[in-house]
This record gives sequence, C-alpha cells and structure tokens, in this order.
Amino acid sequence: MNRLLRLCSVTCRYPTFVGAFALANIVLFGVPLYSFALANSPADLWPKSGVLVLLTGVQVVVTVLALTSVSLLSIRATKVVCIALLVGNSTALYFMNTYNVLLDKSMMGNVLGTDRQEATELLHPQILLYVLLLGALPACLVAMARIVDSSRLRRLRLLAITAVTGCVMVYAGSTSWLWFDKNAKTLGGLMLPWSYVANTGRFLQERADANRPQALLPPLRFSVEPRLKTIVVLVIGESARAQNHSLYGYGRSTDAELAGTDVIALPGARACATYTTAAIRCMLSHLGSDAPGRVTEEILPNYLQRHGVEVIWRSNNWGEPPLKVGVRQRLEDIRKACTGAACGDLEHDEGLLHGLQEVLARSPSQRIFVVLHLAGSHGPTYYRKYPAAFTRFAPVCQSVELSTCSHQSLVNAYDNTIVYTDHVLAETVKVLAAVPASSSSMIYISDHGESLGERGFYLHGAPNSIAPDVQRAIPFMVWMSPSFKQSNRVSAADLRAKGDFGDANIFHSVLGAFAARSAVYDPHLDLFSHSR
Repeated sequence: MNRLLRLCSVTCRYPTFVGAFALANIVLFGVPLYSFALANSPADLWPKSGVLVLLTGVQVVVTVLALTSVSLLSIRATKVVCIALLVGNSTALYFMNTYNVLLDKSMMGNVLGTDRQEATELLHPQILLYVLLLGALPACLVAMARIVDSSRLRRLRLLAITAVTGCVMVYAGSTSWLWFDKNAKTLGGLMLPWSYVANTGRFLQERADANRPQALLPPLRFSVEPRLKTIVVLVIGESARAQNHSLYGYGRSTDAELAGTDVIALPGARACATYTTAAIRCMLSHLGSDAPGRVTEEILPNYLQRHGVEVIWRSNNWGEPPLKVGVRQRLEDIRKACTGAACGDLEHDEGLLHGLQEVLARSPSQRIFVVLHLAGSHGPTYYRKYPAAFTRFAPVCQSVELSTCSHQSLVNAYDNTIVYTDHVLAETVKVLAAVPASSSSMIYISDHGESLGERGFYLHGAPNSIAPDVQRAIPFMVWMSPSFKQSNRVSAADLRAKGDFGDANIFHSVLGAFAARSAVYDPHLDLFSHSR
C-alpha cells in the first residue's frame, strides 16, 4: 500500500502544479463548453481557431490567478480548494450531461432553492461514477502531490506574470470579443468551475440587494387633485445614439412616424454611464448621476407605488434595480398569457404594448406610471431586434463579428433598429391618445449610446473617461397630450428652454407630471416645473 502511495505521489514546483491542474480541468470538464464553442463559433478556420485559443487561454489564466491568490495564504489551502473544485466539477458535469442544464445565475438560484426531496429525485447511481472517476481520483493525486521550491515571492511573481499575460492575450484576441459578448451567458454557464462559483455569488448578491431595505424618501404629497386620469409612460431605450435619429438631424429618415406627432426632441442629452445598470440607476434616483453604485435609497417606481400611484413595469431587457411595484411583467410573461389571433408580434418590443390600452382604461387609479424597458438597439445582433418588415436599409450585417462586416451594412442594421423604435414610440403615443378621459405624457430616453466602429470601438461599456461621444449622446424625447399641455400650461418651447438634459431629469419630471412634491424634489430638473 505504501509503495502504491509513493508511486501515485508527485513532486513538483508550484507553477507546474497549478498549470497541470488548469489543463486537467479543461480536459476533464471542458467537453460541454468546447462542444458549444465548436458549434457556434465562426465558420472560417482562422476565426474559429482564434476563438478556441482565446477560450482556452482565458480558462488557464483565470484558474492560475484564482489558485495562486489562495496559495498566498497557504499551499494546503490551495490543495483543499482544488479538491473541492474537482468534486464540485464532477457533480456539475453529471447534471449538465444528464439534464442538459446551463449553470447560469437563475439555475444556481434553483439549486439553492431545491429541498431535500427534490434533490433526491434528481439523483441516479451514475453520479457516483462521475464523482469517483472525475472527482475523487484526481483529488487523491492533488492531495498526494508534494510541492517544493515555492516561496511566496515566487508565487507573487507568477501571479503578476499571469495577470500581464492574460491582459496581452485578451487584447491580442480583440477580434473575438464580439463573439464572446454575444455568447457570454452560455459560456459563463458552461465554464467549470467558474460557472457555478461565479453565478452562485451573483445570485446571492442579487438576492441580498433585493432584500436590502431601501431607505425611504421623505413623504410625497400631491399639490393638485387630478381632474382627469393622469398617465405617465417612461420608455427606456437601449443603445440608441442621438446622431442616428432624423429628429436630431440625421440624413436618413429614421423617425418618420414620430415626425407626424407632436413629440419634442430635446437636444444635448447625455447618459451618466455607458452600461445599462448604472444608467437606469441614475434615471430612477433623485440623485441622478450622483446615484451610488448600489441602490440604497428608494427609487422612483417604488416611491410612487408607496404613495398610491399605480406602477406598471414591462420589460424586454435586463439590468433593472430591485423593484417593489404593483405589476411587473417581462415580454415572455405577456406572450405566454396571450392566446388567439389578436396576439400579433410578441417577439419584439412592440409586444410590451399588448393590451396596455385596455389596462389603462380599466384602471380605477387616477395616477398611473408605466415603464417600458426596450431591447431597442442592443448589439451585436442588431438584425434580430426588429421584425423583417422594418428592414428599410439593406444590406444588413448578420454577423456577431462586426469588424468583418462592411461599415455600411453595420450602419444599415443599426438604423433599422432605430426605425423600429420610432414605430414602437409612435404606437405608444396612439395607445395613450386612445385612453378616454385622461391627461398623459410619454418620456423616452435611451440608457446610453453605441459605437459602430468609430475609432475602433464597437458596442458600448467603455469607461466614461475614454468613452466616445456616441456612447453617451442619447435621444431624449417628450410627448404630451393636449389635456396635459393645457393643465400644465407647458409648450415645446418651454421644454427646450430648460437647458441641459439627461437622465437626472427623469425622477423630478415624473414627479412634476403628477403634481407631486417632497423634500427631495428639485424643480430645476423638472421639465414641467416652470408652469406651476
């Protein structure tokens, strides 16, 4: 027995140990990940091989960085972590192969919410083979490995070299970034062990944020009792940049339907950030661009709901803060609840309007706030964000490798998303105009802009310090019904005279539209305040 143990034991230096573990992790548990990558990566040999090389490199770098960070505490702790990951990976691989599951954030929520009886029903003796062969056996080799000549200074040096190598590698593979961006959710759910490690952390963080009490804002009072039902619709766009809207002077007719309405395009609006979660946080906070990284104070929908306003949130997107509202629906919820021929297109943003006119007309509430969160112009698959009937400009780029498309085909695809958003906004105006005995307004603002290859940038998300202007210059439009204009004594000229525009206006303008006042209300940021 001792001889067998000696034969199984290995003496090695730490870099050899951690590198071997990283590669063994890929070999033993990488089949689902690489099967997906091979099936969904570009058809051409060189782009496909570049994706696979970068995918492998990222896994090795992340594994070495994580384990080496732990090794600074002790080598023994590193071994314990490796053993735990091998057992966890073997179990996860069993469920991935058996049930074809993706270990994303929602799945980890299901795992954590499963009781003992449900968990028992999912088990099969075959899981023992996975755990013994892919978990316990490699774990024994890890436990018996003798690591020599490994000072903390050497491990620190390895950590630094790996970090630099990873940065260089990711930069060199920039042509594959868009493919990774498009498939990030699936890749993140297949890459063991980081799928269940990271997504468990994300789920727990989201649950903690949702359960974290938001500090209540000061009491809200309504200075005017509405004579008519007051409806405010906030439409949050996605990745729309102002310069591609004809209402802002663009050469192409991308706002043809809105041009036939009384919509007012407010100039010079800028987003507080270049990614969705931060931008929406700014819109819904009374602090605007000074809103903290985590939602710690009551946000606009929750604030209104607490004071008796009926709040309806409909979404075809993500990145929304913790909400405590009366009605919250995703587009798939609306689609599943709809039956019959009258359902129409419930695959795109216009589906958020389905049945809304009837809901508003039937509501007994005199104050209604509706938020429509669009998928808008989110890339890189712009061509999928609109129905085929809205292909006004062709040819269109139909690849996630945007740099391989001609610039004109990329712009064509993007402009078609703007044309479709124009249609959705015009239909929203029609819905509001058809609600009887109501005074209504619509505010449309995009969360951020988008890069289409200018200066080598694509998509969005660049830090504000280096973000191109197209990622922050956004459309900001307002429509008011005749009764709203009359009761508020406000005109298009009045709105345009307000000065700088941006997401900081949203909180205070919505309060103003409801004639609501509180200690946090700022009339200077209310588009309608001058008339009161």
